[in-house]
Amino acid sequence: MAAESASIGRLRRRRVLPGFGLSLGYTLAWLGLIVLIPLAGLFIKAGGLGWQGLWNIWTEPRVLSALKLSFGTALAAAAFNALMGTLVAWVFVRYRFPGKRIFDAMIDLPFALPTAVAGIALTSLYGPSGWIGRWFEAIGVKVAYTPLGITVALIFVGLPFVVRVVQPVLAEVERELEEASATLGADRWQTVMRVVLPALWPAILAGFGLAFARGVGEYGSVIFIAGNLPGFTEIAPLLITFRLDEYDYASATAIALAMLLLSFLTLFAINTLQSKLTRRGR
Repeated sequence: MAAESASIGRLRRRRVLPGFGLSLGYTLAWLGLIVLIPLAGLFIKAGGLGWQGLWNIWTEPRVLSALKLSFGTALAAAAFNALMGTLVAWVFVRYRFPGKRIFDAMIDLPFALPTAVAGIALTSLYGPSGWIGRWFEAIGVKVAYTPLGITVALIFVGLPFVVRVVQPVLAEVERELEEASATLGADRWQTVMRVVLPALWPAILAGFGLAFARGVGEYGSVIFIAGNLPGFTEIAPLLITFRLDEYDYASATAIALAMLLLSFLTLFAINTLQSKLTRRGR
């Protein structure tokens, strides 16, 4: 009996992957090489400027304008995608219609499409003489070469993140709960707010965070439609490129560090809220 119990214990402790120590070692090694060491290099390079040097660069009007534009448009685009991406995911999960698989596959195109191609296509569509831009021009709304055009480009590249995160979660939501809510007298709005959304909020926030992160660092699809006017439509990644072209590596590193810190704080707040909603849902 003792030998049999020991054999069962060894089987229970057996894992598909190697032991915890070896797996943790590989994880930390790759995480360090790919993420931690490059980020540490960024901090070390920027640290050579000192706090006063960093502050002087961060408070330059051109830098402040670029950071405000990058983060502002990224937040606006991510918020829009959180709403529309959830609606798109709902349609794909809950309805059947002709061409559904084709449209479902098209959602992933921004992942595969080169960003420069996307930027050129959006500029040709939303420019003053474009198919869509001319109609906006007729009512006095200019899309291309404005912050609105940047937001449109970020919506294009960020939509798949929300759809693909919300879609599988929505597919697992039990429809019986919605039917029970209707049976108890709840209208459609009450069912959505009190039954459907509580289960989807963590996924929506996760998609929002991914879309926001992609939008902050987006470059190729933005520079063509932005116009790149300093103080107005110049994004932070483009300003970093300009500083690198000028061999001003210290300034470029300082701007990159500012983007890194602001992105970390924003994503940390989003993840904290997501964790709270997940615990509340459980």
